[in-house]
Amino acid sequence: MTLPIDPSVVDPEDVGEKQVTLELDHEEAIEVVREACLDAGFGIPVEFSPSDMLNEKVDADRDPYYVLGACNPDVANQALSASEKRIGGLFPCNVIIWEEQPGQQRVYHVSIMRIARLVGMAPDDETWADIVAETGEYVDDLFGTLRGSEHAIA
Repeated sequence: MTLPIDPSVVDPEDVGEKQVTLELDHEEAIEVVREACLDAGFGIPVEFSPSDMLNEKVDADRDPYYVLGACNPDVANQALSASEKRIGGLFPCNVIIWEEQPGQQRVYHVSIMRIARLVGMAPDDETWADIVAETGEYVDDLFGTLRGSEHAIA
């Protein structure tokens, strides 16, 4: 299989990668990130723990790992129209929280809007650029809040 893009030349900025480490227990970090998502303009229509599921189903012995499926309905609606519904294959915008070590959690996100454009699921036009910019503002607000919190590790 030939990849449509060369992953070795993709800059983290190309996919909107954002991350921060919080000095909190895992459950506390989930609550802090959930609140920051809501404050930034995201709803959380879905959330789950892959580590709990994998530990239960295949005895994976995974450290805590949690997914908050963040969504702004107005932007999601625009994105579905602009991508001829294909972006739904990547919904929602996931914010991941995983335990790096006890008391230290990594919060991680990549932009599904940027990735969709890179792989041809969304158009490379002004409408999509506006959607990327708007979702980027929400994510910047989210990570700005997290980085500015007393729990962020510099």
